[in-house]
Amino acid sequence: MSTPPIEIETAPNPEYAVILMHGLGADANDFVPLVPELQLGAAPAVRFVFPNAPEIAVTANSGYVMRAWYDIRSFDSIERQVDEAGIDASCATVRHLIEAQNQRGIATSKIFLAGFSQGGAMTYSAGLTHPEALAGLIVMSGYVPSSRFIESRASEANRNTPIFAAHGTFDDILPIQLGEAARDFARAQGCPVEWQAYPMPHSVCAEEIEALRNWLGARFATSSK
Repeated sequence: MSTPPIEIETAPNPEYAVILMHGLGADANDFVPLVPELQLGAAPAVRFVFPNAPEIAVTANSGYVMRAWYDIRSFDSIERQVDEAGIDASCATVRHLIEAQNQRGIATSKIFLAGFSQGGAMTYSAGLTHPEALAGLIVMSGYVPSSRFIESRASEANRNTPIFAAHGTFDDILPIQLGEAARDFARAQGCPVEWQAYPMPHSVCAEEIEALRNWLGARFATSSK
């Protein structure tokens, strides 16, 4: 990657990793404040990895150059017109990020993929197609950018991967119907999805962070048995 990820460890010698992808036009700094807000002090040590998407021209945003995981050609439909080659390239980037954590001693089974908005779309795309079982997927105000892309590459290893998904009922950027459709798609693949909806716009709220903290705690307890 042209710009190295930001890394934050909750304690030395992390046992888990969370790779968290930002939304369209944002950057790796966007969700750094989430780490202290999660208050994971009593949990096993976690390394949070915040990568930067490449800077590309986004067709649906009048060709403006911004950080994006893939090009969006149109915002006009529930299943948006997206560049599947770009999704594929970003999935390869995610695989390299996972391999980097493997080389540092964290097994794939203890790595969570996470993301907000377009980063959440990448979480579905990279997570459900990754060849090795992940610890879980965390999708905040995200969607499935191309069901065809995922179905053609779906991984048996992640058919049962637990997912935390949350969305705002007042989201005017990515309507909640997109989140609900993604939830239903993931469940149809066999994944158990914990779904949360909050009266908020395209953002994250305190109740969502608390629910995510509890969900992560349950995942840590399960994997340690």
